Amino acid sequence: MIKKEHLAAKLFKNLTWHFAGKENELFLTFDDGPNPELTPWILETLDEFDAKATFFCIGGKAEKYPDLIERIIEKGHSIGNHGYLHMDGWVTQTERYVKNIQRAAQFINSDLFRPPYGRIRPRQAQRIKQEFNIIMWDVLPKDFDKSISKEDCLSRALTYAESGSIIVLHDNMKAEKKLRYVLPLILKHFNDEGYVFNPIEYKKLV
Repeated sequence: MIKKEHLAAKLFKNLTWHFAGKENELFLTFDDGPNPELTPWILETLDEFDAKATFFCIGGKAEKYPDLIERIIEKGHSIGNHGYLHMDGWVTQTERYVKNIQRAAQFINSDLFRPPYGRIRPRQAQRIKQEFNIIMWDVLPKDFDKSISKEDCLSRALTYAESGSIIVLHDNMKAEKKLRYVLPLILKHFNDEGYVFNPIEYKKLV
């Protein structure tokens, strides 16, 4: 059974948490990049296992590092909008929150959006869903959490992921130490089990 990581999963059942019917497919995602110190390594590691992923990028970083955005796309991965600034929807006024996403869209050509921290309010979601598909997750290994070990981080990924799962990792220096440990092991484990890692792709909502 997949473990939902926060209350939002129960409150927002109409958002995308998992892809049902995707037999032996997994959807690996990376939040908070691009990062010149880490993104190239992530791309190289994914290449080693012929894996594709989705990068939910910060607009300010996409503006600063457009070459990394281009490289992600050229490698066959998807990109998504994670806001221009990493705003917490629970404490941000709706209009400001929406404008933050629209600003990021100037540098991130995607109809995918993931709320920072997974925190979003109903009115915000209603507004955003007019232009974006909101992608959450069902597996959170917590590579950013200093209170858990790299081994625990890996165990969370291997224990809870199943066909159709959306796994979230982080493309930032806070997560670097755990990420460099868990990413190759996650890819190898599921590769050996016959899983395929695919990018998340959507067409614009009508």
